Amino acid sequence: MQHRKIIHIDMDAFFVSVEEHDDPQLQGHPVAVGYDGPRGVVATANYEARKYGVHSALPVATAHRLCPGLIVKEGRFSRYKEVSQQVHAILHEYTDIIEPLSLDEAYLDVTANKKGIPLAVDIAREIKERIKSTTGLTASAGVSYCKFLAKVASDFRKPDGLCTVHPDRAIAFIDKLQVGQFWGVGGKTAGRMHEMGVFTGRQLRDVSLARLTREFGKTGRLFYDFARGIDNRPVVTEFVRKSVGCERTFPTDLTTFEDMAAELVPLAEELVQRLKKHRFCGRSLVLKIKYSDFRLTTHTFTGPAVITTVEDILPLARTLLAEAETAPVRLLGLTVTGRTDGAEGHKDPQLTIDW
Repeated sequence: MQHRKIIHIDMDAFFVSVEEHDDPQLQGHPVAVGYDGPRGVVATANYEARKYGVHSALPVATAHRLCPGLIVKEGRFSRYKEVSQQVHAILHEYTDIIEPLSLDEAYLDVTANKKGIPLAVDIAREIKERIKSTTGLTASAGVSYCKFLAKVASDFRKPDGLCTVHPDRAIAFIDKLQVGQFWGVGGKTAGRMHEMGVFTGRQLRDVSLARLTREFGKTGRLFYDFARGIDNRPVVTEFVRKSVGCERTFPTDLTTFEDMAAELVPLAEELVQRLKKHRFCGRSLVLKIKYSDFRLTTHTFTGPAVITTVEDILPLARTLLAEAETAPVRLLGLTVTGRTDGAEGHKDPQLTIDW
């Protein structure tokens, strides 16, 4: 049986690594990228900062308490995109079957690669060397016959790591994994699995498909397959966009309906611009609300007509807001989803979204 050859490339602490490369004086110090303000959060942190418990999505104020010497740099996303495009060009030297996940992550299918290199691990090693010589940054790579194992492998020897999971050793590798390392298993799902007495890949494989689907729905089937080393998901080079949205975190909590409704205006205007950019039409509007205690709720309206203008959005958004709980709000977001049939044929290259 011929197996696919999949590589997962993951740039190490990408945003911070770019900052350290551009300003060598930062090297050796705990550094994070994010907004250093009262509502700021960490986008990413280098490994010196992670030793103190600083991690992405952590409030910057908390990060400073954990790490008093932390240096916080404001993100320069145009610069990160520039470096990401350099990395992307390198990947294309080996294959055009590339699935970008974000600015700093991608899957590659190198089963039939441009250079005719027989071993995927040699391709991964060469890519890492090319990234280092071109950008001055390090990347970690995972190599296997499926996306699930390639992704897990890329996390194994960070930073600057290279790990291969051969098909013959896949089950032994999976048996030793903690369930939290499985794709799709976040904190809550891992907690539910722990309540079931499932902590490792070996224990997960002992759970029946019926039990997993009862507990986790359709995702249960994925967990069942992953525990057996089965993952037939292809490396997808383009996708059909399912939604377009935007959101805003406020410097101070909004406490009145009038203040919240006023903030919906610039959100609606920004959303319309994004809808035009992506040529997206949908019939559902979703209002996202994050309260001051970090509770998150969504409210949805679906109608017969497509939503494309500010005049379409604002009345619906205000109606959804009026139905929401009255409490201090730190974030509002608007998203149009429910793509219409006429737009379903339009595919966006991943390059325009993530790279």
